[in-house]
Amino acid sequence: MSDTTTTEPKAGYKTTEFWLTAAASLVGLLFASEIFPTDSQGEKLLGLAGMVLTSLGYTVSRTLVKK
Repeated sequence: MSDTTTTEPKAGYKTTEFWLTAAASLVGLLFASEIFPTDSQGEKLLGLAGMVLTSLGYTVSRTLVKK
C-alpha cells in the first residue's frame, strides 16, 4: 500500500509565478502602448509578444498544477 497525500494547490494570486507574470505583462503592456518611448515598431511588437507569451506560459503552468 502506498501512502500518498495530495495537497490542494495554492490560489493563483498567492504564487510567485502569478506576480512575475503580472510584472512581465505590465512591462510588455507599457512597451506596446508606447508609454516607454521606442524607436521602432519592432520594440512595440516585442513588448506585445512578451506579454502574450508570459500570460500563455502562466496559464499552461497553472493548468498542469491543477491536474
